[in-house]
Amino acid sequence: MPTFFRDMVHLLRCTVPAMLQATSLGAAAQPASQAPLRLIVPFTPGTGIDLIARTVGPKLADRLGRPVVVDNRAGASGNIGTEAVVRAAPNGQTLLVSVNTLVMNRSLYPQLPFDPVKDLVPVSLTSWGQLLLVAHPGAGHRTAGELVAAAKARPGRINYASPGVGTPHHLSMELFKATAGVFITHIPYRGTGPALTDLLGGQVDAMFLPIHVALPHVRSGRLVALGLGSDKRHALLPQVPTLAEARAGNVNVDMWYGIFAQPGTPADLVTRLNRELKEILALPDVRAAFETQGMDPASSTPEDFRKLVEQDASRWAQLIKTQNITAE
Repeated sequence: MPTFFRDMVHLLRCTVPAMLQATSLGAAAQPASQAPLRLIVPFTPGTGIDLIARTVGPKLADRLGRPVVVDNRAGASGNIGTEAVVRAAPNGQTLLVSVNTLVMNRSLYPQLPFDPVKDLVPVSLTSWGQLLLVAHPGAGHRTAGELVAAAKARPGRINYASPGVGTPHHLSMELFKATAGVFITHIPYRGTGPALTDLLGGQVDAMFLPIHVALPHVRSGRLVALGLGSDKRHALLPQVPTLAEARAGNVNVDMWYGIFAQPGTPADLVTRLNRELKEILALPDVRAAFETQGMDPASSTPEDFRKLVEQDASRWAQLIKTQNITAE
């Protein structure tokens, strides 16, 4: 082989691997701030949690200067998606958008391979949602007080639906039962849709529902609003009393929604995300999007959110133990 060609072959053998290695190293060294940010939603698309992620995501992408992708990881009452975040590298590339089901699961699933409270870093509260106690008109209950009186007169004869064991709808009714001192039979379903269908059909008597789900049926007369599981009335249904006002038990079952990061996430990154989220949640179009779904936008410091999560975990743990509720 001529000397010229031997030299060219030798040069290529030396430089091409070096160039490939440099390219690989450059990709690996890409700063986390440029990598896509995943917002993991541990429930199916179309839920309130999904709405939060898809409303906040694009605005967070603009502010951070990086892509934001919503990743629905539904299953096991939110545990599958939650664990995916717990196990992810603490590099600021994965966040969890969740609801207070998170802390309920801690007591409902004691064998979980992670702690949903201790193994996540609270970033910010995003909103509050209220649950409304409703009944089928044929059940004959026009107020929460009438439901309590009927349940005391006929223990176990009245029933209620929920989307499944351990859901906020289920545990809210169990808290209602405990504080009102009544026994109402639980009929669990596989999701809100089937439960609502049977409630509207009169196969079950009552149920706790998010305001935005119940509202059209209350307005059409297909459901009766008995009372709100909150400390205050809601602007969408100002005529409906709270359960405390209706003297039907001291029941505050407001649902909090929020965003979490992995354990070990740098504190300065948590602070940055918290600051951006606070400004995003104050935007008029974000507020409007949330309020149409019956959610009230809210923000918090990471520390205040942590305190809320821990206090709520203790409250639901006590109820689950007292009422002997299991996930099976």
